[in-house]
Amino acid sequence: MVQKAWRIIPRPLLETILNNHAQHHRVPQPLILHGPRGVGKTTLILERLLDDWNTGPHVTGYVDFAENIKDQHPKYGCSFPWASWSNCQPQPALLSLRNQLEESLESMVIRGIKLGKISSHQIFTTINKWHNPTTAIERICGLNVINSLRINSKRDVVKRDDSKRSKRKVSGVAAASSLSSLLNLWDRAVFQLSVRLNAKESFGGDVSLVEDSYYREAMAALELAKEVIKVQQGWRANAIKHLNETGGFSRPLAHSATDWPCLLLELLSSAAEVGYFQPKLVINNIDVLKNAVLTDDTTVNASMYHDSFIWRTIALCVNERCLPVILVTSDSYYSYQAFIDYGFPDIFISRETFGWTPAEANMHMVDDYFTQAEWNLIVETLGPSPRHLFEVYALKLSNYYNKVTDEKGSTFEDIVDAYLAYLQLTVVDPVMEKALLHLQKFALDAQSGKVSKDRLRFGAPWRHPPHTDDPSICHQWAKIQLLDFVQSLVNTEFGVNYLADCSLEILDDPSAVALLEVGLLYAQRDPSFIRPITRGIQRCLVRWLVQQRLQMNFKESVEYLWQRSVRGRSYRHLMLQIR
Repeated sequence: MVQKAWRIIPRPLLETILNNHAQHHRVPQPLILHGPRGVGKTTLILERLLDDWNTGPHVTGYVDFAENIKDQHPKYGCSFPWASWSNCQPQPALLSLRNQLEESLESMVIRGIKLGKISSHQIFTTINKWHNPTTAIERICGLNVINSLRINSKRDVVKRDDSKRSKRKVSGVAAASSLSSLLNLWDRAVFQLSVRLNAKESFGGDVSLVEDSYYREAMAALELAKEVIKVQQGWRANAIKHLNETGGFSRPLAHSATDWPCLLLELLSSAAEVGYFQPKLVINNIDVLKNAVLTDDTTVNASMYHDSFIWRTIALCVNERCLPVILVTSDSYYSYQAFIDYGFPDIFISRETFGWTPAEANMHMVDDYFTQAEWNLIVETLGPSPRHLFEVYALKLSNYYNKVTDEKGSTFEDIVDAYLAYLQLTVVDPVMEKALLHLQKFALDAQSGKVSKDRLRFGAPWRHPPHTDDPSICHQWAKIQLLDFVQSLVNTEFGVNYLADCSLEILDDPSAVALLEVGLLYAQRDPSFIRPITRGIQRCLVRWLVQQRLQMNFKESVEYLWQRSVRGRSYRHLMLQIR
């Protein structure tokens, strides 16, 4: 067999679905592309679609929030983690993620300005629609120009009052005069800013003076709008600081933090035109935004910022239609729960991918990369996950493979076993320790009354957490709970249908929630099963269970057997098959 370089294999059906969505200049719903880790979502976007989405009239802003986690991103010579991004330390700062999102949107707005689709008047109309910029512009430009405009505005109103028109007409004229005054104020402020623009903000190239002045005016208007939003956010600084200190919630303050990116999104959506200017936004690893770290009090916390941005994007899509927004994630929260949290099960367009089926992978892999015997071993042990296949093939091409095969009696099975050991030591074992921390936190929350009584209902296996905050006791209780849960998954053959009886009872299980949050389990949308992200990870979970059972002393074994026989979990009734 000739050793070939790894190639990106097309996914015609999924590519067609995403291309059809992206070809529209405005759409009524955001799209979520989700699926377990390692199935090739990022590769599909970067290698197969993004270039076509940046040709001709198409321009795409690609934002990968995971780029800010430098120790776990291929951009910095590392590989993507198998577990959740929330396990990576340190977590990125919310400020850097916000700047990354805003810079991408601003670059597309500048492209629209250069194409003549976004003007100073459009920017004024958009910002005046949701924000009253009068006072903010006064702060930016000073009060000398403002006072003269106010005097002229009052004279106009007095003259109209002297004409003895009806009160209704007077109020209408006064409103029109106020808008005219605000527009004059906007134009003066834009003129002041355009004068200060340096040569770098000029249109550049062989263009006429009129085109260059149009570009300068629009760029100055964009800068003015950004300054207006900053001034208005400054007025809320103390309120946001108090909100962060108390841990409360405020919808107006949350929306104020996302005013600028949502304003840019609305500008781009209104300027979109088929065949001329079709902007799109692709946000990869949107779940990183939800877990970002708040480093100052200039904005709300990360989860509130995340919810506000998505909610306002949905509102823009529903009310006026928005440019295509594609959210890419491996977090199973976005497969089902996010649809419920944001309103109803069809609020997003859901596109879920699980990579290849064994038959599809067999067609692409056998003879080119693996022999039939090697493939049979891989698909039985690791499954058809594209990332598993790539890593095993890279290991096969390495010097380690030649060293092992040169030894007497060594086979390809030893390579697969070494890869499984690597997954066990570097992925599953550390992540299971983080899952234990989640369970210990649940025990402390239950002790302090933060867990609802309904979740601690009669008969729940986790109903009796320790009544002490002793770390060793909490750790032992968490370990017993996690062992019990993994054993129950083994008994159900790792296929639990969480919608089988419409009770969602398994989602109340703190062990299930912990393994979903750390990323070893994935709650898929259709069919609605909770399962390990790959067959290789599933095998490692079983190894972890056996290893922990072997390391137990007599007391721990008795406690575990008591848990299994008296309070043990049983999810066999959720093994309902989808027909």
